[in-house]
Amino acid sequence: MSPLLWTSKSTRHLAQVLSREGFSVSHRVIAEMLWEMNYSLQANSKTLEEGANHPDRDRQFRYLNDCVTRYLKEGDPVISVDTKKKELIGRYHNKGREWRPEGHPEEVRVHDFIDPKEAKAIPYGVYDVARNQGWVNVGCDHDTAAFAMGSIRRWWQSMGYQAYPETGRLLICADAGGSNGYRIRLWKVELQKFVDETGLGVTVCHLPPGTSKWNKIEHRLFSHISMNWRGRPLVSHEVVVKLIGSTKTKTGLKVKAKLDKGKYPLKVRISDEEMESLNIEPHAFHGEWNYTIQPRNQKIKK
Repeated sequence: MSPLLWTSKSTRHLAQVLSREGFSVSHRVIAEMLWEMNYSLQANSKTLEEGANHPDRDRQFRYLNDCVTRYLKEGDPVISVDTKKKELIGRYHNKGREWRPEGHPEEVRVHDFIDPKEAKAIPYGVYDVARNQGWVNVGCDHDTAAFAMGSIRRWWQSMGYQAYPETGRLLICADAGGSNGYRIRLWKVELQKFVDETGLGVTVCHLPPGTSKWNKIEHRLFSHISMNWRGRPLVSHEVVVKLIGSTKTKTGLKVKAKLDKGKYPLKVRISDEEMESLNIEPHAFHGEWNYTIQPRNQKIKK
């Protein structure tokens, strides 16, 4: 196979490879030839989506929207959930700019070498669609299904129960992958524990694979948090929590954030017996993406 396939395609490298193949040519001539052939320097373009070709992608969006509309109409809570990008803790560069005295920029490290002694910040968000309110649980350990469900539990105890004291059910809109993915056994086991504790019937509708950017929490909550701390080095977990908690918008968004120092071990195995004990019923349409969990002492209410 041609060595051209396995080299950085800079003009200098192309010239070196061609010289070894017996062609004497300078990198400048190669650049001119590439321009004449309508080549130019281009970055990668993020346009491919894994779920774009799924035949039921649009139908799943419509199904999810119908569920959301029905819950909101009846006054029941609808939350959009996801894990925000993990953030380095320390004097690391943070994109964006903020107002400071001229000639006195915030000093940060030249290189983003990770300090193994300092844990990352893992913000798991819960966005209340009807009330335009956000809850962010800032973890320090691992982004697991137990952490995801623990974050939802803390939202319910701190905000959800007070806002919906009479409700008997909850709708969760989540991505298809990650710590709250539809294939994760631990996610469903932890959901069952939450359901048994609260007595709520919980329905989960997952976005189709490859469509996480359409999750409401991304542009209703996470984008505003990123704008709020632009240009600010996240020097501690406390700073992360304070900056998230101070996020507001003109449309009335309010956010609460708390630090979660809990431990969430990796590689927790769930047996077939534990899965069989779940009081879960898949919906008729794509039951792997849409399902309802009721307390173990109750029958599923369709």
